[in-house]
Amino acid sequence: MTIDEITDFVEGLDGVLAVTPAPGDGSPEISWGDTFFYYSPDGVVPKAAQPFVTIVTKDYPGDDRSRLDRPDTFRVNIAVSKETFSDRAGHAPREPAGDDDPGVTDTVIAHPVYGSVAWLAVVNPGPRTDAAVRGLLGEAHHLARARHERRAGAAPGPA
Repeated sequence: MTIDEITDFVEGLDGVLAVTPAPGDGSPEISWGDTFFYYSPDGVVPKAAQPFVTIVTKDYPGDDRSRLDRPDTFRVNIAVSKETFSDRAGHAPREPAGDDDPGVTDTVIAHPVYGSVAWLAVVNPGPRTDAAVRGLLGEAHHLARARHERRAGAAPGPA
């Protein structure tokens, strides 16, 4: 999967706002070129919500173990349920990750920094993870939508 394929898939889900920081928009320089996806049916970045998916194209301070400084390397990060996280990562979110290599490509892993809060990650998703990534993106969207609707006082609708 390419960044554009992931972006197109996530933007095709209802109520999604994609934000890609760039020079001159007031965002920190380190975030320029990365993409943050929010559930926001009104098209405004929610004040009380985190993105449910991110695509990062470079190492961040304290988050360099995926080695995103390699050519043509990016990582998609996906917020999932604790149950899905445990099924995919092989351990609960707050348990140690073990010997996972955060730089391995086309493999679903616990996020090297945010795994403790049930985020999964895939560096350069490809044929082995295409279907899994699409399913995880759908789940993350459903969870973000349900959180939004709870905050708004409405019952969650169908996914």
